[in-house]
Amino acid sequence: MKQLTKAEEEIMQILWQLTEGNVAGIMEELPEPKPAYNTVSTIVRILESKDFVGHRKVGKGYIYFPLVAKETYSNQSMNKLMDNYFNGSFKSMVSFFMKNNDLDTKDLEAILKEINKDT
Repeated sequence: MKQLTKAEEEIMQILWQLTEGNVAGIMEELPEPKPAYNTVSTIVRILESKDFVGHRKVGKGYIYFPLVAKETYSNQSMNKLMDNYFNGSFKSMVSFFMKNNDLDTKDLEAILKEINKDT
């Protein structure tokens, strides 16, 4: 799966939240200062070319929707981060975040409980 640029990921975050929308609807969700309409439209077309977004014609316009689930992209991104920066070691990654984010053992225990609840 291809990686997204910051701008592409921002648009995908909005589409995941909306589940579908036209360019104007996507623009409404963007923070100020908003990019130009043509900029957002171009990013959406790039996302289509990367197979992250699909569309259907409605009247004279298009409605865009995600083809890749947020969870799928998140998992792929986290695995890439772990591979590239922590030599594929989940333990090293967790240790890094604990040290650099002032997590204590109570926080880690709470995280582990949350993980175990889902499995």
